[in-house]
Amino acid sequence: MARSKTVFVCESCGASHAKWAGQCADCGAWNTLTESVAAAPAKPGAAAPASFADTAPRVERLDAIRPTETARTATGMSELDRVLGGGLVPGSVILIGGDPGIGKSTLLLQVLTQLSSAIPALYVTGEESLEQVHLRAQRLGVDRAELAVLAETCVERVLALAKPQAPRLVVIDSVQTVFSQALSSAPGTVSQVRESAGMLVRFAKATGTALILVGHVTKEGTIAGPRVLEHMVDTVLYFEAEASSRFRVIRAVKNRFGAVNELGVFAMSNSGLKQVTNPSAIFLSRHDQAVPGSAVMVTREGSRPMLVEVQALVDGSQLHNPRRVALGPDSQRLAMLLAVLHRHGGIGLGDQDVFVNVVGGMRVSETAADLPVVLAALSSFRDRPLGERLVVFGELGLAGEIRPVPGGEDRLAEAAKHGFTRAIVPRANAPKSGRVGELEVVGVSRLADAIDAMG
Repeated sequence: MARSKTVFVCESCGASHAKWAGQCADCGAWNTLTESVAAAPAKPGAAAPASFADTAPRVERLDAIRPTETARTATGMSELDRVLGGGLVPGSVILIGGDPGIGKSTLLLQVLTQLSSAIPALYVTGEESLEQVHLRAQRLGVDRAELAVLAETCVERVLALAKPQAPRLVVIDSVQTVFSQALSSAPGTVSQVRESAGMLVRFAKATGTALILVGHVTKEGTIAGPRVLEHMVDTVLYFEAEASSRFRVIRAVKNRFGAVNELGVFAMSNSGLKQVTNPSAIFLSRHDQAVPGSAVMVTREGSRPMLVEVQALVDGSQLHNPRRVALGPDSQRLAMLLAVLHRHGGIGLGDQDVFVNVVGGMRVSETAADLPVVLAALSSFRDRPLGERLVVFGELGLAGEIRPVPGGEDRLAEAAKHGFTRAIVPRANAPKSGRVGELEVVGVSRLADAIDAMG
């Protein structure tokens, strides 16, 4: 077997160097050399390295391939299963990231303790001692579970100890704390994260073990380490939450075994994370009476329609440049929508401060929020409330047209299920009958029509 050696590879041009230097001698880039492992060239006539597969790889026609049906393993939490696409797939690698203290370790410990009685599972912690894990399990009420726990940071020793256990699910908490003995750099560096993750991924694919990697995030909110880490795994999940909110949202941004942009909602309690099976209830304020500046919309996250409340506050500005603040929708899009309201609705808010917020800290990035934002701002400006049982959604174009949005039927069905009686939607999303159950649907094609329909 060829002995491995360390080299320093430039992240900019890919050139290899025997020693580290501040500047790449080939391309001149600064601070781009990272430590990596390179195998020594094989001797002539040496056998090729063994493959993870039982048979040698060969070229096949696509239509001749007969895939086998892979059974998924339910995690015991329907919200997490929804985000994963139906459960855990054997041999899949999942990367989950989020801010410190948001509940990543808590959620995974709860999942592992539920699954440990059905399948062999292993929890590898590099940030806590075994006593700390036990104390957290006691607080969550799951300390009696038959769960194998390991406190180790060397990836070679982790794999050596995991192989005889033959677990079907392994959690590494976290990937930034483990290191490979083949490299001399410190844990958490780009080279260590890349090499350690590569070894863990190869182990998962070779043994059919489902692997969950916990990842740290940077101050910008992205997962720390090389970008290639997200390319190596099958699924990338992000844990999101507002600083003052007890609700947690898991969002899938990559999933080879399911749909992306799926959403799972949890609530943090003293006994851990609880599932929120009806998220629409937490994103609505349910005022005793209709109030100005409030509009209810139906957003769509993956396959799930959800009702959220968009609130707007329009007030006279004391500044030379009025403020435009949006928490939830895009701030740049808010300025554009106000310009469309002035040009095609005849209502100018150039001397007004405009604040827009989505109740519950929900982040709404789809264009279906355009019409609710505009009508909520207009309601606050006029100090006239919208209908109490009114729901609104639709995209607003620069020419003042109301464009349809995907999933109109599902959105209207969700609004009707929650007792709403009237809806203002794009004309292309409105049913021909004009009703969905008890819900009266008003289709509009121009911004002026929507303003007239709000009354």
